Amino acid sequence: MNQITPLLPDDAMVIVPVRNMVLFPGMVLPVSMGRERSISAAQYAVKAERPVGILMQRNPEADVPTPDDLATVGTVAVILRYVTTPDGLHHIICQGEQRFRVLAYLDGFDFMVARVERIADVGAEDDREIEARYVQLKARAVEVLKLLPKVPEEMLQAVQGVEGAGMLADLVAGYMDIKPAEKQELLEEVNLRARLDRIIDMMAHRIEVLNLSRDIDQRTKASIGQREREFLLREQLKEIKKKLGEDGGDNAAEVAELHKAIDEAGMPEEVAKQAKKELKRLERMSDSSAEYSMVRTYLDWLLEIPWKAPEPDAIDVAQARQVLDADHFGLEQVKKRIVEFLAVRKLKPGGHGPILCLVGPPGVGKTSLGQSIARALGRKFARVSLGGVHDEAEIRGHRRTYIGALPGNIIQALKKAGTRGCVMMLDEIDKLGTGMHGDPSAAMLEVLDPQQNNTFRDNYLAVPYDLSQVIFIATANVLDTIPGPLRDRMEVLHLAGYTQEEKREIAKRYLVQRQLEETGLTPGQFTITDEALMSIIRHYTREAGVRNLERQIGAVCRHVAVRIAEGKAQTQTIDAPDLEDILGQPKFENEVALRTGMAGVATGLAWTPVGGDILFIEASRTPGSGRLILTGQLGDVMKESAQAALTLVKSRVSALKLEPAVFEKVDVHIHVPAGAVPKDGPSAGVAMFIALASLFMDQAVRSQVAMTGEISLRGLVMPVGGIKEKVLAALAAGISTVMLPARNRKDLEEVPEQARAQLEFIFLDDVEQALRGAIDMAAVEQPVP
Repeated sequence: MNQITPLLPDDAMVIVPVRNMVLFPGMVLPVSMGRERSISAAQYAVKAERPVGILMQRNPEADVPTPDDLATVGTVAVILRYVTTPDGLHHIICQGEQRFRVLAYLDGFDFMVARVERIADVGAEDDREIEARYVQLKARAVEVLKLLPKVPEEMLQAVQGVEGAGMLADLVAGYMDIKPAEKQELLEEVNLRARLDRIIDMMAHRIEVLNLSRDIDQRTKASIGQREREFLLREQLKEIKKKLGEDGGDNAAEVAELHKAIDEAGMPEEVAKQAKKELKRLERMSDSSAEYSMVRTYLDWLLEIPWKAPEPDAIDVAQARQVLDADHFGLEQVKKRIVEFLAVRKLKPGGHGPILCLVGPPGVGKTSLGQSIARALGRKFARVSLGGVHDEAEIRGHRRTYIGALPGNIIQALKKAGTRGCVMMLDEIDKLGTGMHGDPSAAMLEVLDPQQNNTFRDNYLAVPYDLSQVIFIATANVLDTIPGPLRDRMEVLHLAGYTQEEKREIAKRYLVQRQLEETGLTPGQFTITDEALMSIIRHYTREAGVRNLERQIGAVCRHVAVRIAEGKAQTQTIDAPDLEDILGQPKFENEVALRTGMAGVATGLAWTPVGGDILFIEASRTPGSGRLILTGQLGDVMKESAQAALTLVKSRVSALKLEPAVFEKVDVHIHVPAGAVPKDGPSAGVAMFIALASLFMDQAVRSQVAMTGEISLRGLVMPVGGIKEKVLAALAAGISTVMLPARNRKDLEEVPEQARAQLEFIFLDDVEQALRGAIDMAAVEQPVP
């Protein structure tokens, strides 16, 4: 200690706080100290040869305990030994002497000091009731020690040799497995009779718990021993029956039932042979064996999978056409191809028809088309979701050697359908992944090949299974992510987006009725006008499909349902002006005129996985040295299109009335807004050329014109894809004139007649035609040939 410590009064005592420990009189307790005040207190007590007061912290979280954090009753203890370890920790070994109570804490010390009074037990040791409790407590303590495993004999002798009820009570309480707070309560109980009663009750509870634990342990050991005896007896019984020629285990009835099921399942010869081989293995096993359940599960799978040939399809082509028309509006080309598919199936039932892959943006009805095909054929429908599958075992199954092994999703779907002549929808086949457990798209090659899938082998079954009678229908949003060999096995049918008029008809025929059922409304309670539906389509949704449209209609229906449920209305008709109060401000507006009202801005048309969209190309120039700056997360192909467009503009300076030197004095910046969205592809070449030409000519592009097409350095406009989606996007955005490559003229047949009638088309062979269609060229000279 660095300073002189004042002398302690005679009735004062050094206090050492301890966490989660209680020291009883007569008990020896080791205490570890890490706090400076506790170390100083212990060192002072050792030097002054004074006892210490051991007090439990009521709040063990406090690092610097205050008097409020400490108990008021503790134990006077003598320090038997003070030890300092090499790692700097301090330890004292204390022996409790007597209880004490804190009267007041004293200030002016480096450690905690308090005035205390010592407490004697209330109750005479020679009282008969105290003596009786003393005898009972000793008997129960000895009983507990005998129930505990591996108790040293010395401890048993120590308990039996304790004289005095108070000493025995404190000894038992100190070593009893109870919470520190309960021990503190026993320490504070100065009435000896009451303390003995509480400890005896605790010992009785402890004895009951130990007896119950011992009984459970004995029953468990007996059960294990009984199973071992049963196993040995069963094996001996089998051997005896074999000697007597009465072979057949306890599971003879079960085996006979499985034999019958195998014979009636209609399995091919190779599969039936494998099933009977496994059945013989099962017959020789004990039903307590771990392998027994594995073999039994395998046999159950073999029996539950459909093996028999499906019934011939009763195909009515006219009815099939009615089913498709009833379930889907529009999609004429797709429905025509499906009807052809069904007609061929009717004329040649055993033939291997094509595997159809329906490709289109979300919400256009790909999955429901598969359900309609199943209805038209009168077949069961099974759906396998392939989105996010990155383990080959999800397709082919796991080998039986693995715990919890199962067949793949294909076999599981067939089991659920109950027939191998079902229509199986392979949903989201473009979202198959590749992981560390193989490539599931490679496993799909065998499934979708009519020449191979008649002997499809699932890893779990390990026998060939005929998938040739299953009609597979795949769906995808894009084709780019489907591997070439897998795409080659399927016939692709493209489903483009719907026009606004088609969406309105779909909403009137299907979506409104479905949302009425979802919200509990009747047709008499809710009506929505055609104008309201068109307003939702134009101002609150922008999509190729109709999912968001259905959500918005659902929001309108819920609004009406609330009013009817509150009694504010009995019926309600929703018109276009009512939508703003229900759905909020319009989310989409026609921004083409605003964005193209200045030179250097052109409107392009883009294809996305969720349908077509308009794309703005913005060009600007600043003083510089002729650099080309490109922003907007453009891919390599799109960057090359921008460079080609700038070169084309430079090559036509005379036609555009430009000075050649102007390009050397400026930096050209091309930006495509929505910079967070990656963009790529060559189809924006024409729009980039027009934007640059407009910039340098200082003439705005006509606001109602949108364009698409790839350009070459010779100025030719080459064809691009996604014409239907792009045209529909232009119509939805309020465009009146669309410029397309001349070689894409044939693709307009896919565009609905209603859409074609509302748009003017300009077909381009070269960029000069694009200039004349997009910019007022009256004052511009024709290019020099």
